[in-house]
Amino acid sequence: MRGKPMFFVWLLILGAVLAAFLMMDPSRSQTEEVSISEFINRVESGDVTSVTISGDHVRGTTASHGTLTTYATDRTELTRALREKHVAYREEPPSQSGNMLMLALKLGLPILLLVILFRAMKNAGGGGGGMLKQVMSSKATLHTEGKVTFNDVAGVEEAKEECKDLVDFLKDPAKFMKLGGKVPKGVLLLGESGCGKTLLARAVAGEAGVPFFSADASSFVEMFVGVGAARVRDLFENARKKKPCIIFIDEIDAVGKSRGGIASGSGGHDEREQTLNQLLIEMDGFSGNEGIIVMGATNRPEVLDKALLRPGRFNRHVVVPKPDIKGRIEILKVHARGKPFGADVDLSVIARGTPGMTGADLENLLNEAALRASKLNKAAIGMDDIEYARYKVLMGPERKGVVLTDEEKKVIAYHESGHTLVGWFTPACDPVNHVTIISRGQSLGTTWSLPLQDRKLSKRSELMAEIKMLYGGRVAEEIILGNDFTTGASNDLMRLTYIAKRMVTDFGMSESLGQRTFGEKSGGWFEQSQNDFSDETAAAIDDEIKSLTAKCYDAVKQLLTEKRELLDRLAAELMVKESLGALEIEAILGPRPLT
Repeated sequence: MRGKPMFFVWLLILGAVLAAFLMMDPSRSQTEEVSISEFINRVESGDVTSVTISGDHVRGTTASHGTLTTYATDRTELTRALREKHVAYREEPPSQSGNMLMLALKLGLPILLLVILFRAMKNAGGGGGGMLKQVMSSKATLHTEGKVTFNDVAGVEEAKEECKDLVDFLKDPAKFMKLGGKVPKGVLLLGESGCGKTLLARAVAGEAGVPFFSADASSFVEMFVGVGAARVRDLFENARKKKPCIIFIDEIDAVGKSRGGIASGSGGHDEREQTLNQLLIEMDGFSGNEGIIVMGATNRPEVLDKALLRPGRFNRHVVVPKPDIKGRIEILKVHARGKPFGADVDLSVIARGTPGMTGADLENLLNEAALRASKLNKAAIGMDDIEYARYKVLMGPERKGVVLTDEEKKVIAYHESGHTLVGWFTPACDPVNHVTIISRGQSLGTTWSLPLQDRKLSKRSELMAEIKMLYGGRVAEEIILGNDFTTGASNDLMRLTYIAKRMVTDFGMSESLGQRTFGEKSGGWFEQSQNDFSDETAAAIDDEIKSLTAKCYDAVKQLLTEKRELLDRLAAELMVKESLGALEIEAILGPRPLT
């Protein structure tokens, strides 16, 4: 590590010497070079006091003790002017000392630069090729600190079961080879960012007790062709010295994209493709890489080259999905280790309120809660800290600088009360857990629902209920403002229109259009996309979407009109407290009807 800083020190010295050389010109130091006619004019004006002539070179001293230089092959006019003005001059034989000095500098400086550069390269890498070797070496890191096991991985039980076989392969490969089986050479981990792909790979190495090399695929690719392939060779060479071991390549799509064709936009000899070719050879070529398992991670499997996915390379594909509610509880238990929690904290309630969150999101959630509790000098993390962290992570921090007029605050309170009241009295909606008129992110108010369980499928009644709840804010504004309602429902309208469109065009939930889908089809690379239905059908789709949303709108209008007294009470309470929990909502609206 000492060689690299020294190399840059020598490089700075070289730059300084070169700059000094370029700026140095002995013949022009404090000297003004002029033409022969200008020199004669200066003599005739009396500015020149003495002159020295050396061959073709003429140097004169001015009255201000400066120096003038010029070149004259014919000195007839010059000597005439000097004699007329009685300027002392002398002739001397041409000197070779200046020329010899410049020649020595021109020849000696490059030699000096080469010597210094060679010494710098030798110090940087142990020989003239040390610098090149350093460039070509892989950027992989060998992890030896902190053993990670399957106990540290939660929420992805199926993926863990798939990876447990790898542990057995690494511990006792002969057990599986005695019947002619082959140990998998590659495992591809598929899943969204934050789902725990890297943690799972480290857990496999920790359980098997083998070295773990990790590298980012983008670190292999450089602007110089051949560097990436050399780094791949260096990585596998180091791994062969430590086998059995695991090589983990994160974001493998950086080098593993499909080669050739219109989509790639490149030929067959660019740097990325050479790097991929070398990786393919190392994984399933003629090299003896038994005992080395390559684990790659990506969230874009559709762009990977087919040669990378075939048997013999990445034999196994392990999906690492987002955790369900049970998985989120287990993940929360892992990240809750070492943190003091209050008696009111219920991990199952936290898991219910965080659908769609990954393991990284849940870790960040508890960390934000711990930071808030520490900031308030609490002895333990409370449920209010976790709720605060959840709103901050999902919606952003409170915008305390937003100043609202009393009229705007009233409109927002009625808007959110409309959402809350529809969600409360519509059984197919998820239970409303919290409502606030405190600004967060881009939102001036928020109504939160707490799902009872994760849904893999949605019923038609549930989608209709979601549209109704989204309509609640706009209808509540219409009740108090008439036709002079605000722009606050723009996002709600966009979301409910999207749901209604999907119901008609994708889910076959239209009564008049039948059980079919309506989408777009593409004619290939050079053909424009076009609808797979007629203009008459498009008009019918628009009519069906309008009919479906109108039905939901009418139901919401009737509900809020009938519950106007409760709407007023809920909005008034919101304007006072700004945030209401489930128990406070229930105290105003009464028990929620069940399905």
